Amino acid sequence: MQETILILDFGSQYTQLIARRVRELNVYCEIHPFNKIPVLSQHIKGVILSGSPYSVRDGNAPVPDLTNIRHKIPVLGVCYGAQYIAQSSGGVVAPSKIREYGRANLSSIDENSSLMHGMSQGTQVWMSHADTILSIPDNFRVIASTADVLYAGYRIPDEETYGIQFHPEVYHTTEGLILLKNYVVDICGCQQSWTPESFVESTVAALKHKLGNDKVVLGLSGGVDSSVTAMLLNKAIGKNLYCIFVDNGLLRKNEFNKVLERYKTLDLNITGVNASDLFIDALQGVFDPEQKRKIIGKTFIDVFDTEAHKIRDIKWLAQGTIYPDVIESHSVKGPSATIKSHHNVGGLPDYMKLKVVEPLNSLFKDEVRKVGRTIGLDGEFLDRHPFPGPGLAVRILSDIDREKLTLLQEVDDIFISGLRSFNLYHTVWQAFAVLLPVQTVGVMGDERTYENVIALRAVTSTDGMTADWAHLPYEFLAKVSNDIINKVKGVNRVVYDISSKPPATIEWE
Repeated sequence: MQETILILDFGSQYTQLIARRVRELNVYCEIHPFNKIPVLSQHIKGVILSGSPYSVRDGNAPVPDLTNIRHKIPVLGVCYGAQYIAQSSGGVVAPSKIREYGRANLSSIDENSSLMHGMSQGTQVWMSHADTILSIPDNFRVIASTADVLYAGYRIPDEETYGIQFHPEVYHTTEGLILLKNYVVDICGCQQSWTPESFVESTVAALKHKLGNDKVVLGLSGGVDSSVTAMLLNKAIGKNLYCIFVDNGLLRKNEFNKVLERYKTLDLNITGVNASDLFIDALQGVFDPEQKRKIIGKTFIDVFDTEAHKIRDIKWLAQGTIYPDVIESHSVKGPSATIKSHHNVGGLPDYMKLKVVEPLNSLFKDEVRKVGRTIGLDGEFLDRHPFPGPGLAVRILSDIDREKLTLLQEVDDIFISGLRSFNLYHTVWQAFAVLLPVQTVGVMGDERTYENVIALRAVTSTDGMTADWAHLPYEFLAKVSNDIINKVKGVNRVVYDISSKPPATIEWE
């Protein structure tokens, strides 16, 4: 079994970042809700308690059962986790009298502490909490302080339990990775053996064992996730993998034919299906983005089921589900408010009667790309910007028709081609155009126009969980705006989105 660090989630916006940083150290980790702790086994080497939007003083605050964890394996409490351990052990947590948000510096560090080893006096850390620890039990030892926070870090000597009130996972904590490495490698004893190569080897072996001689069907989208899924399954079961690539009419300009030809060079067993009329007809008059997603999902399943039934004895459906899909579709304390439904998460209708296999559901997007490179997938697939399952339907902020789709495809093609020609494509995580349900006055020649507005969006990110708007050069934006307005009939205004995630999402719908 792969050695694992468990991360208990109390609802913090930073929980996923803890996982990302641990994995940067080539150590596998999993996020679990605080109230669904897996049974400890030999491969679980340590447990990290995340932060939380709750206060430990709240009556409805999350309360984990650590009975079978403390004293048995190392524990690291971060922010809320540190405050919970302190309070439940007899310490006192109260509202902070000063603001404990943003940058701070460690004014003292216990250099003999295994957790703080190698960190610099005065190193910058990131605080984000309204409460603070006022006192700790007598058997606790302070290992780090700031000018305002005495108990910035502590340890419990007789049980390898540690707590810190700052966030080592954020980039603003400049030596956070040192602290996390001290914890997962030196304290928990992890071997740092989780690499793309080891993932491929173990996953292919597991797929061979799990699938045997069964037939598997996979819906390819042209994106990174489904392409890497296909390559892994192809290595494991070869021609028993049947790939179906559906043209839903919501793809980028000429995307279907281009991608289908690229797939055929990979020796995949693939069938292309043009079902664009079915999708576009089903979307007539629909404005609500969640309803669009549901219609597209249902239509895809209908088309996919029809094609899959042409293949005899299919037992499995493969999906390119990745870890953020899983995380965002589950809540710490039951059903969460839906930001958007994920097309890869939520199961299948009963009539399909297929078992599901998801080889990538433990990976973040950048890890998927690393795995893809390891198995020889080329940059045409791996370096492609993410593209939503519902395609351009959620980039047209109104009902869908062929005229709007053609207009947006032309705009998108100008924008993406421009990024490539200016050598900017690989500097951004994702870029796209949005057709707004707005018309504005313009002047072209001597004529007054009343035409559509396009919003351009480009972001930088590591894994899509957070994102900053991309600071594209003004001269590039000016050229792209000019080209769109001059070359695409029906557009007379272009705007650029400068919102980051959070508070905005990357997609508009």
